[in-house]
Amino acid sequence: MSLKIRQAVVEDAKVISNIHALSWKSAYKELVPQRYLDDLKNDFWVEAFENWIRSDDLKAKIIYENEKPIGCAIYGKSRDEKLLNWGEIVSIYLLPDYFHKGYGQKLLDNVLIDMKELGYKNIYLWVLEENDKARLFYEKNGFKCNDDKYYFEVMQKQLVNVRYVNSLKSLGNKNPVKRGT
Repeated sequence: MSLKIRQAVVEDAKVISNIHALSWKSAYKELVPQRYLDDLKNDFWVEAFENWIRSDDLKAKIIYENEKPIGCAIYGKSRDEKLLNWGEIVSIYLLPDYFHKGYGQKLLDNVLIDMKELGYKNIYLWVLEENDKARLFYEKNGFKCNDDKYYFEVMQKQLVNVRYVNSLKSLGNKNPVKRGT
């Protein structure tokens, strides 16, 4: 088995959007209205990802198993005006067949190293409050919920994101995934 993580380019936006949509349809069952998930198009985020990558506002990585793209991460400079010097992990998603196999950990480790090299000392991310699996994953990786909440609606269902924060100072010389692998 061959495993590779690489920086995404604008031309990868369709692949990244597809991974997001398929992951949402599986991971957010019973959390997000089913009709929304059923109607979610695989190319829903293409334009947003193209713009983010092209403008360098955010960066993206794709993880491959045997040359097949199986997951991705979006990250970069904070989009929150209250945390301007912070880094933000916008998303980490995998194709459903690759959940719970360690790929998310490899992708997160690679992104954390990159964010530290980019000069971020502190980072944050948002997690659906009801998404216990994701919350546990980030807590096992040193993230702490700071009780900030972001409320939004999907098809008239109110959802809540909670903010998780972490310091990259604790990373030290950790190098779990080598560059370009």
